[in-house]
Amino acid sequence: MKKVVLAALAVSLFSVNFAHAQQEENTSADFKKWQVRLRGVGVVPQESANIGIIGGDVSLSNTFIPELDFTYFFTKNFAAELILGTSKHDVHTVGSDISSIGGPTSTIVDLGSVSLLPPTLTFQYHFYPFAEKVFKPYVGAGINYSLFYNVKEGSTVKNVKYDNAVGYAVQLGFDLMLNDTFFINVDAKKIFLNTDVTVDASNLSPGLSIPAKVDINPLLLGFGVGMKF
Repeated sequence: MKKVVLAALAVSLFSVNFAHAQQEENTSADFKKWQVRLRGVGVVPQESANIGIIGGDVSLSNTFIPELDFTYFFTKNFAAELILGTSKHDVHTVGSDISSIGGPTSTIVDLGSVSLLPPTLTFQYHFYPFAEKVFKPYVGAGINYSLFYNVKEGSTVKNVKYDNAVGYAVQLGFDLMLNDTFFINVDAKKIFLNTDVTVDASNLSPGLSIPAKVDINPLLLGFGVGMKF
């Protein structure tokens, strides 16, 4: 009798496991795990700064860049996206007091330009509000590491140094499916990013070094196309 009960339990467990495996197979076949997008992105810094010695604030130019991203779906709803792109910005201070070196009490100081490489990884939740699954909104949040490179100090100061920095990102967007493979994408991201900046102005006054803490906090507004595979 005990052997019969054990055999029945084994059959039951096998049936449950087989049904579960079939369900997982059907679920996994219901979505494609990878997708790639190519976007055009407007980068709009929402900057502010605490500038030592000369005071004032900072201004960074807006720019428009191409952006490439790769997304992996763990399930139909949960995914991770790696965003790759680089941007270049002109930089200057506003309202700075350089009277100590014979200048005006409120002026613009040209700090040249800088390029940013900010790879960003976000984790997303994708919604399917309609049965036909054509319109698919998503939200995301993640982490960013920004590399500052190709620094050009301009014609005013001797040198400008930016520290690489870790930031955080939030994301909102949607995919509009054209067919089972191709889609249109609209995406908005906000990156919370700050960096320490050191301006070497020793060419203006011996030993003059100007520290600053700069919040860049760019808003990224993107439109593009994508492919699932």
